[in-house]
This record gives sequence, structure tokens and C-alpha cells, in this order.
Amino acid sequence: MKFNPMLPLRIFFFISVFIFQAGGVLALPTAKVGFGEQKTKSKKVRLFIIGNSFSQNASKFLPQLAKEKGHDLLIGRAELGGCSLQRHWEIVEAYEANPQDPKGRQYAGKSLKMLLSEGEWDVVTIQQNSLNTTFLETFQPYATNLYNYIKKLQPNAEVILHQTWAYRTDAKGFGFVNKTDRAKTEKEMWEKSRANYHTIAQELGVRLFPVGDAFWQVSSSGKWAYRPENLAYDFAKPVKPNLPNQKNSLHVGYLWQGKNLNFDPNHANQAGEYLGSLIWYSVLFNESPSSLDFVPQEVPADFAKYLRKVAKKEVQKSKNYSYKPNTAA
Repeated sequence: MKFNPMLPLRIFFFISVFIFQAGGVLALPTAKVGFGEQKTKSKKVRLFIIGNSFSQNASKFLPQLAKEKGHDLLIGRAELGGCSLQRHWEIVEAYEANPQDPKGRQYAGKSLKMLLSEGEWDVVTIQQNSLNTTFLETFQPYATNLYNYIKKLQPNAEVILHQTWAYRTDAKGFGFVNKTDRAKTEKEMWEKSRANYHTIAQELGVRLFPVGDAFWQVSSSGKWAYRPENLAYDFAKPVKPNLPNQKNSLHVGYLWQGKNLNFDPNHANQAGEYLGSLIWYSVLFNESPSSLDFVPQEVPADFAKYLRKVAKKEVQKSKNYSYKPNTAA
């Protein structure tokens, strides 16, 4: 058997939508509570996610974190594998032109309007697909169109932009910076995608989940960064279930799928999913993740402690560039 990096990446990178309830709702304090204080009083909050497999990654452990602190969380999802802002908006347009057109009902047979209208949502998230995060022209007018559409259907909902992450340092390619060229490194992909997400956040007047910043802080850390150490691994004759050393990786990287050794430097592994969930939890609940006890099975305790520290720092930093909400929906 030989290693084939072009085989399908990860089983969960599917084209489907999930609508599910995960343990209740988001809790906010009845009185003003500073960031890092732990006493809050639960209240129901509903979160609706418009995205793709990256939003599935980043919210993977959000229900467990909310449950640990006694919060209830209701999550609705409209997620399609690799889906861009443009594609989400084209699905909206197809439905509005003809509600019976299957092109407008791609979320398990439902439209975005149908899903958003199934109750009242407190927070709705949007994001760009990872390949286009480094190409600013791909964001608009679709981000604004989706924002206005959401606010028309859910005028009381807060829209939050999910800042996604760069691919792992040993990826064979990174995000597009124009129609033909790609970023050359993980750092360049992070820098350009970060700038673009902030531009759109400022235009819309919305907050961000700074997941991409948190990933980069880990990737650029002298102590904790993943460093490719594959020299002793025989890629020509890999032996299942052996894998290269991928200590401290936030991305899936090398994995066995059936009899094939594949490579996915894009999606988050459990450590990356944990970091993303810590960011989402901290932003949504205005709570420090420092006191959280839940740790995914595959994440070492010392690395998990460091990730909680990074999440706390990046969310605190994000408060300095929170953009004024746009009331002209």
C-alpha cells in the first residue's frame, strides 16, 4: 500500500446539514460580570451556524463545555462541505426565486429561510470557506447579503463572524490570494485571511470568533508548535496503524482511512477542535475558559492547559477590536 495525498481527506468532510439539540442553552449573567468570573445564571440562548466542516470542527466540543458549567445550548446548523459565502447565498437566491427548486433546499431538503424560521435564534454565525479566506474579493457581496437576510428573518439575533484557521505548515498548498495564485506558507495564509476577516467584520459591524489567531499563536510558539519530524517514517511502505510523529498538531495531518495512509493538513483534529470550542465558548458566554475541566480524550493534559491559556488570551485581545454592531440591516 502506498501513501496517496490526493485521496479524499476526512470522512466528516461531507456535504450535509445537521440540525441538532445539544444540552440546552447559553447562559449570561443577570448582573454585569467581568471576563473570567465564573458565577453565571443560566438562560436559554439559541445558536445557529451557517458554515461547513470548519464550523463543525470549531464547535465540536461546545456542548460539553456548556454542559460542564450548567449552561443549556440549542444549536441549529446549515453546513455543507467546502461551502463558501457565495454558495450559501446562491442557495438563498434559488429558494427565493422558486421555493420548490431543489437548488434552494440543499440543507437536507430545507432552505436556509426554513431553518432560520424554525424558532428564534440569539446568535447566527457565518464564515468563508478556507480556500477563499485569503482572497478578499470572494467575501462580498455575499457576506453583506447573508447578513441582511439573517437580520430580516431574525432581527434580534447577533451575527458573529467565525475567523477560520490556516492550513498546517507542511500542507502542499494554501489559500488562494487571487484567481490563480496561492499563499506560500501557513503564516501568509493566516495574515491574509485575518486581514480579510477583519475587513468584513468592520464592514458588517460584527464580532469575531478569533479561532484563526489562536491557531497561529500555537503554530508560532517556540515550545508548543507542531514541528514535522517524519524523517524516520517510511512513506513508500507505510505500515498500518503506524503514523509519523505529529505531536502538538492542531490539524488532522496523516491518518489511516481503510488501507490507505492519507494526508489532511486542513481540518482540525481533537486538539484543534478543542481550541476552537474554547474560543466559541468564551466569546458566547463572556467567560474565561481557564477553569474548564473537560478535555477530549486524545488531547494531553499539559497541552490542553496551554490551549485554554491561548484561548483566554486571544478572546481578551479580540475585545480590543470589537466592531460596532450594524443597526442598518
